[in-house]
Amino acid sequence: MQKETEIKLRVSRETLAALREHPLLKKRNKSGWESRELLNQYFDTPERDLAKAKVALRLRRDGEDVIQTLKTRGQSIAGLSERNEYDWNLPKAKLDIKKLDGECWPEELAELDKKTLKPIFTTDFVRERAEISWGRGKAKVVIEAALDLGHVIAGKQKEEICELELELREGEPAALLELAAELAEKLALMPCDISKAERGYRLFDANSYAVSLPAPELTPEMPLDDAFTALAWHLLGSSQRLAEQYRFNGHWRLLQDWVQQLIDLRALVSSLGQAAPRPSTQALRAALDALLEDWRPLVNVGQDDEDVRKAAPEQFLEELEDPRWGQFSLNTSRWLMARSWTVDRGTTRGNRQGAAQLASWLPRLLSDEAIALRLNRYQQQPEDLAEQLPRIERIQAWLRLARGVLEIPEVDRLYGEMNKLQDLANQPITDDLESNDELLNARKQQAIAVYQNRAWKTLLRG
Repeated sequence: MQKETEIKLRVSRETLAALREHPLLKKRNKSGWESRELLNQYFDTPERDLAKAKVALRLRRDGEDVIQTLKTRGQSIAGLSERNEYDWNLPKAKLDIKKLDGECWPEELAELDKKTLKPIFTTDFVRERAEISWGRGKAKVVIEAALDLGHVIAGKQKEEICELELELREGEPAALLELAAELAEKLALMPCDISKAERGYRLFDANSYAVSLPAPELTPEMPLDDAFTALAWHLLGSSQRLAEQYRFNGHWRLLQDWVQQLIDLRALVSSLGQAAPRPSTQALRAALDALLEDWRPLVNVGQDDEDVRKAAPEQFLEELEDPRWGQFSLNTSRWLMARSWTVDRGTTRGNRQGAAQLASWLPRLLSDEAIALRLNRYQQQPEDLAEQLPRIERIQAWLRLARGVLEIPEVDRLYGEMNKLQDLANQPITDDLESNDELLNARKQQAIAVYQNRAWKTLLRG
């Protein structure tokens, strides 16, 4: 068994050609590019039991070699994945189920009749492979770079494979992100948290690709630094999966959810106070603001405009063809992996805040935000409520992601009422006097509803 650590980056054919000649890869290329045709047959049961268990089983023909591979459930964080991989060289292109014994076979599939495994789809592509190596400090880094071009084929359906795959052979995982980020400075590289096998299953069922990642398990005792790290990885990973699925099928709800991940990440970053000094978050905040400046208004207008919704998929493809999204994704991954906000924190108070238990820090934050929101003012001046959107979004991000650690009555109801207030604050005031009167009255009534909530009153008492 070996552990596979890699990152996949979706690219265009033009970018694939540019990568082949990229000066950085040329400088570090120790082997030259080797081209091979890889023919892959994937297997599963008619009920897709392997897919449900996050297991991939394939036969690969690589020249004269036939390799049987089993990949078991691993972890994936924002495009950087780790999985256990078992390989067997076979004398012929026929699945050998005897190799799938208890040493490698997942326990949850122990009762599965392996004789029911059948071919389900193929991934056939040409791979250009090179060994990329360099010195990183005192350590050596070796990465296999693969330029893949071909197709996933499931019955009569197919999808193009056009990607850069970077697999770590020697060195630290951070080196993968470092190399990818350098390549993304001028090229559009989209971190793509979907395997070739998942693409095959998606051709059978578009909903088989889960865009909702499991929520991080937060505990009351967890330090703020750890809680923020877990939540930020979750939001970044979710945004990447949503981007991939929206690119694939153009469903409007996916774009809305993608924007929401960015809003939540921006809100969390701006709520950390001295635990994350502003200089340490400046680049991340600027990147998020640039994305949200373009996409938040479009999503808001698209709520009631079908033409905007229809045009959005093409606009999103243009976003992905620009280096901006890849740069943001990869640089944020590097920032999180290095926990960069902690490096130059310097102050004792900042370190103490970062080490504070979530259950003690979060109520204080929410209390400060609730008091500063001054909801009683917006009961009288509902036309100004939108000016408080950043504060409302900070409150909502933490309630959405971490309210389970709070010992506050009716906190779930508060979250629901605040959602309504946020929606109303997002609705613009127009020239239609009748519509404006309805909106302002709804804002006023919702501000009252939040103000009267037991959880809100608890927060106001501090």
